[in-house]
Amino acid sequence: MQMSFDLHLDLGLEETIDTVSAALKVEGFGILTRIDVHSTFKEKLDEDFREYVMLGSCNPKIAWKAFNHDARVGLLLPCNVIVQAADSGGYDVSIIHPDLLLGAMGFADDPVFAEIHEEALAKLEKVANSLS
Repeated sequence: MQMSFDLHLDLGLEETIDTVSAALKVEGFGILTRIDVHSTFKEKLDEDFREYVMLGSCNPKIAWKAFNHDARVGLLLPCNVIVQAADSGGYDVSIIHPDLLLGAMGFADDPVFAEIHEEALAKLEKVANSLS
């Protein structure tokens, strides 16, 4: 089971986030949440951590289908995208793979979720490919 689509962008943090957000938007995803892990660890623990931002993304049309089939899918949403500083410079981007979501709740044998999975997979593959 693949965990994520992984890629590297040689951009600054905000430019990377903007570029990833724009690519997601093309496929119908929006950013619902933004968690700055670096700042949170510094503020709450006075610990330094590399620049690391989690973006909670969602495609409302896909989410609508999933919620109407089994509302427990909310345990897995929004879908996370990670943007983190790379040792070599630039930022590494990881986009959650739908296989991970499908398997996490035991939905792998559900034909409705299989269809939803295929739709999400196609869209997220396009996002990853557009950023590569």
